[in-house]
Amino acid sequence: MKKVVWLWLVIGIIVGSAALGVTEFALHATSTNEFCSSCHKNDAAPEWRASKHYVNAYGVRAGCSDCHIPKDFVPKMIRKTKALGEVYGHFTGVIDTPEKFEAKRLEMAESEWKRLKANGAQECRNCHFMDAVNNPDKEYLADMHKGVLESGEQVCTDCHKGVAHKAP
Repeated sequence: MKKVVWLWLVIGIIVGSAALGVTEFALHATSTNEFCSSCHKNDAAPEWRASKHYVNAYGVRAGCSDCHIPKDFVPKMIRKTKALGEVYGHFTGVIDTPEKFEAKRLEMAESEWKRLKANGAQECRNCHFMDAVNNPDKEYLADMHKGVLESGEQVCTDCHKGVAHKAP
C-alpha cells in the first residue's frame, strides 16, 4: 500500500511539474513581441515600432507585454484569458484586416484604458517613476505629475493616450 501511495506521489509531482513547465512556456511564448506582431503586423505593430516606446534616445524599448500584460500572477491570468477572446476574434475575422481593426480601435482602446484605470496604470508605473521626472525645460512636470497621480483620480492614460499606438 505504501508503494502505491509513493508511486502516486511521484506521478503527481512529475505531472504537476510538467504542467507548470508547459504553462510557463505558453505564458512566455504568447508574451513576445513576435507573437503579438504575428497578428498585428498591419495595424498595432507598425504604430508601436514608430513610437517612443520603440525608438528613443535612451535605447529603452517597451515591448507589447510590458504595457498590455500585468506582472502579478492573478491579473496576468485574467488578462491572458481575455486575450484568448481577442486571438479568437482575429482568426474568426472580427479584426483580421486593417479596416476591421480600425473600426474596433475605439472599443479596444477604451477597454485597455479601463483596465489601466482600474489598476492605477501599473504597467506604466513599472517603467516610469515619478520621482525620476527631471526636465530642466519643463520644471513644473514633476510637481504636476506627482499631484495628479497622488490624487488617485487620474492615471497616466487619462492624459497620455496614443503614446504607443494611434489614438482613436
